[in-house]
Amino acid sequence: MTLSDWKAKGQCFTYKQKSIFYVDEGLGYPLVLLHGFPTSSWDWYRLWPELIKQHRTLAFDLIGFGYSDKPTNYKYSLIDQADLTESIMSELGIKGAHIMAHDYGDSVAQELLARNNEGKLGFKIKSCTLLNGGLFPGVHKPRLIQKLLMTPLGSLLAKLYSKKQLSKTFNRIFGPETAPSRLEIDDFWELISFNEGKAVAHKLIMYMAERVTYKQRWLKSLQESICPLKLIDGAADPISGVHMAEHYRTVIPEPNITLIEKIGHYPQIESPQKVLESLDEFINAT
Repeated sequence: MTLSDWKAKGQCFTYKQKSIFYVDEGLGYPLVLLHGFPTSSWDWYRLWPELIKQHRTLAFDLIGFGYSDKPTNYKYSLIDQADLTESIMSELGIKGAHIMAHDYGDSVAQELLARNNEGKLGFKIKSCTLLNGGLFPGVHKPRLIQKLLMTPLGSLLAKLYSKKQLSKTFNRIFGPETAPSRLEIDDFWELISFNEGKAVAHKLIMYMAERVTYKQRWLKSLQESICPLKLIDGAADPISGVHMAEHYRTVIPEPNITLIEKIGHYPQIESPQKVLESLDEFINAT
C-alpha cells in the first residue's frame, strides 16, 4: 500500500469547522489508532492489512497533522485532541473500542483513560495498548529539536526545518538495523509539509508542557485503569525505550510489557509482525 492508496481510502469529518482526515475499514470489534508527533495515521500502514481482517479499524490524523486541517490560529492541546477523538467516535456511532496509541497519541489515550475511569467518556475502552511515548514527564528524553521548538525561536526553526534534518532525526531514533527508507522519509515529509504543516509545529510541540501540567492525572489514569493495559516498547529508542519501560514496570500495577530488542521509536513500522503478535495475544486475552 502506497501513501496515495492510503489517501484514496480516506474520508473527511468536520470538527470545530475543520476537516479531519480518517480511514475506517474492516469488520469486527472496533480498534482505534492514535498516532504520534510529528507524523500521522499513515504510521500504521504496515499493520493495516492484518488489523482490518479482525477489527473495524479507525485511524485519523489529529488536527494539525497529516491530511487534516492545520489552522495557524488555533489552540492546540492534547485535551482538545481527546475531545476530537470522542467527537469522531460519536459521529461514526462507535460505542466501544480497543485503543492502540503511539508517542503523542499515548498522551491522548491517557486523557481518554482518565475520562473512562471517571465514567465521563462517550464510549467504552475495552483495552489500551501503548507504544513508545512520553508517558512519564522527566523519564522520556526529547530530542534537541523538540526542546528548541518550545523556545521563542520555535516558529522560525519550524519554518527552516528540512527533509534532510528529519531524515537525520529519524535515523537516530529508529533502531540500529531498521532505519527508515528514503521512500518512508519522503512520505513522512509529504505529510508533515502538507497544507503548510511546518507553520504549526511550534504550536503542536507545546504538548510536552501539557504533559507536565497533567502529570498526576495521566499517571493515575494508568495506575487506576478500569480496562486492561499493554505496553509494547522498542528497547533501542533513545527517547522512550528501555528506560521508560523499566519505569513503567515500577509504577504500574501488574505491568504487561513486551520489550522488542534493537527496535527504536516506531515499532509499528520497524517491527510490525512482533507488534501484531503482541497485540493479538493481548486483545484475545481481554
